Amino acid sequence: SPGSRGAGMEAAVAPGRDAPAPAASQPSGCGKHNSPERKVYMDYNATTPLEPEVIQAMTEAMWEAWGNPSSLYPAGRKAKDIINAARESLAKMIGGKPQDIIFTSGGTESNNLVIHSVVKHFHANQTSKGHAGEHHSPVEGAKPHFITSLVEHDSIRLPLEHLAEEQVAAVTFVPVSKVSGQAEVDDILAAVRPTTRLVTIMLANNETGVVMPVPEISQRIKALNQERVATGLPPILMHTDAAQALGKQRVDVEDLGVDFLTIVGHKFYGPRIGALYVRGLGELTPLYPMLFGGGQERNFRPGTENTPMIAGLGKAAELVTQNCEAYEAHMRDIRDYLEERLEAEFGQKRIHLNSQFPGTQRLPNTCNFSIRGPRLQGHEVLAQCRVLLASVGAACHSDHGDQPSPVLLNYGIPFDVARNALRLSVGRSTTRAEVDLVVQDLKQAVAQLENQA
Repeated sequence: SPGSRGAGMEAAVAPGRDAPAPAASQPSGCGKHNSPERKVYMDYNATTPLEPEVIQAMTEAMWEAWGNPSSLYPAGRKAKDIINAARESLAKMIGGKPQDIIFTSGGTESNNLVIHSVVKHFHANQTSKGHAGEHHSPVEGAKPHFITSLVEHDSIRLPLEHLAEEQVAAVTFVPVSKVSGQAEVDDILAAVRPTTRLVTIMLANNETGVVMPVPEISQRIKALNQERVATGLPPILMHTDAAQALGKQRVDVEDLGVDFLTIVGHKFYGPRIGALYVRGLGELTPLYPMLFGGGQERNFRPGTENTPMIAGLGKAAELVTQNCEAYEAHMRDIRDYLEERLEAEFGQKRIHLNSQFPGTQRLPNTCNFSIRGPRLQGHEVLAQCRVLLASVGAACHSDHGDQPSPVLLNYGIPFDVARNALRLSVGRSTTRAEVDLVVQDLKQAVAQLENQA
């Protein structure tokens, strides 16, 4: 049964490196593992450990493919071959073409690269008015307009806020519906202006797991683009940050209909680098480099390629292509069991599941919940936990202290419920036995806090 898969996957789960690795994934129940050192990691949305096969691919690349990929001697050619194979694996994972994949340092760079490119492209078109068919600019001195949602990752929100402050771009932040939890297609379309150049909406939210209606948004934008082109306006490009969705559900660029898609290795048991998918790179879809150097990645992202990391990313993608359905089924089973156990132990009235919106799809591994009570702020509960390793929300915001997550407030979760939120995200080898341990741990943490009153 999926619930008993943990024992064979010890190496895959050595979380945080602060707990004894083997104990971290063995199904519990036998005496010595219930000691205070026993930890259960449930923060897989923040980062994942490396799969053993990924470590192996990276190690082999370090030993055998240390040459410069631009060189012609064997160690260089080997490096080039590994990079090409990894590009193929990534393309296969998302249903795209290898030539449309660019390697980057991670999700933050990929997201910034898209935003930066769109600004550059807007200005390139502004200055080429003399050419036929380039009468794109509705107003002299206009700024490119971006549409995004209020619940995006900081690597989208902050560059856009920065561009707006510098008066380089205009940005509309569309709210999410309190009913569906999603950025609504109609709200996005209503925000479109003649100067709109990019819609960027994450594929799945990192705190709630809510899956956004990206295919519907793309379809509507595509239809609108036909009208725009007929009136002499340039098409609007579509980007999705797929960081949280990859490895948890099927991701296909054709189904999604996007022009850009962000890939982040350390969210699917790969290393801390990433990639960017660009549909018809340089031909159908423009990309402007942020860095200038030795011409690697066809000049779009120069710098000598990080062969071992790219090898690991390719292997992680391969594993997702082979096993995604099994990963998804296992994680959903464990997450559903976790939510059942929480409601059974604390009572349905006390547990508020912050990520459940009727009729809305969510990631199979993410459970965002609050235990109601005046002294049960998320970070206080976690501080009392002896077994559970998790977070109150996005790992990048761990220094916000007592403040509830802005993302949850945007989802319409009431202030004192949001302040008590915990985000538990399970992984490929999380077991039901570990869920039982975690729920008991939360019970003792809550009892402790309530006794202090």
